[in-house]
Amino acid sequence: MSLRTFFRPVISLRLARIHQITTRQISYAEIAERRSELFTAEQVAQKEKIGRIERIEVRYLGLPHDTTLMMNRNLSTPFNCAQHLSEFHCKRSALALVDGNIPWDMNRPLEESCTLQLLTFTSPDPYHVNRAFWRSCSFLLGAVLCATFKDEAKLQLHSFPSPNFRSGSFVHDVSLAAAGWSPTQPELKALSAEMVKLAARDVPIERLEVSHKLAQEMFRENPFKSHQIPNIASKNNGQVVLYRVGDHVDISRGPMVTSTRHMGRCTIAAVHSMGKLPESQELYRFQGVALPPDFIINHVAYGILENRAKKLNSARLPTEDHEIQAKLA
Repeated sequence: MSLRTFFRPVISLRLARIHQITTRQISYAEIAERRSELFTAEQVAQKEKIGRIERIEVRYLGLPHDTTLMMNRNLSTPFNCAQHLSEFHCKRSALALVDGNIPWDMNRPLEESCTLQLLTFTSPDPYHVNRAFWRSCSFLLGAVLCATFKDEAKLQLHSFPSPNFRSGSFVHDVSLAAAGWSPTQPELKALSAEMVKLAARDVPIERLEVSHKLAQEMFRENPFKSHQIPNIASKNNGQVVLYRVGDHVDISRGPMVTSTRHMGRCTIAAVHSMGKLPESQELYRFQGVALPPDFIINHVAYGILENRAKKLNSARLPTEDHEIQAKLA
């Protein structure tokens, strides 16, 4: 398949979307817009339910010195706490740590009085922030794929595995109506460029917990998500955790980094076919590697990371199709 066959030319994206609306019943752009509107409506509804504002005590632990902040329960976020400290804390903090051991999204409201640490990519123990970064890269890759492929490709996001930075690549599994598709180097470079452009826009990554019913409504066009939601909700008291960047909404238990700005150098290194799915769809594993902006390495060292990211990532596929699972064995 060629670049022209499957990818949207970026410069004519607006015209392409206008054409899709006139030739299709509903385009992915319209689906994304509807999901985002439902996300916003639920966000507003949850804030309106808070009622009387209660104060909580947040004990910040870190540089320049420990301090106590009085914040608002279920409204104030770690990012709001960072705003009381300095611009440095706002820009560099990628993740929070609540009560010493609970990773917490910077944009997620705090629920109780607690201690708070703000984590950067140069923190002494980078375990939690590295996992959040890898997970966020998978999520952002899904957003880029949905914005890049034409509707004719019938792209459906399947899922992405738990982050494992030791694997050498972040991953997103995707269904396409194209058998035996193998991307060219220009196509992979085009995807990499779109990832970098998204990062440069500094778009916040938002978290929202919704009911099982609303999640099913939001993802009714995606058969994979519709199948996954009941199992996810059963393990979380009937709730499903969603994330949004721009208009793109997806399911993930998180946490994720604050914004797209925390992704620096990025390469989509490979796409592997994982086997057939029903209705002639084929499952593809998109793999990439990225570094936070704070990490600067030379071309040779980064090339080694790129080559490693090309190897098939052996992370488990969340499917019961034994033929596909056999490919990973």
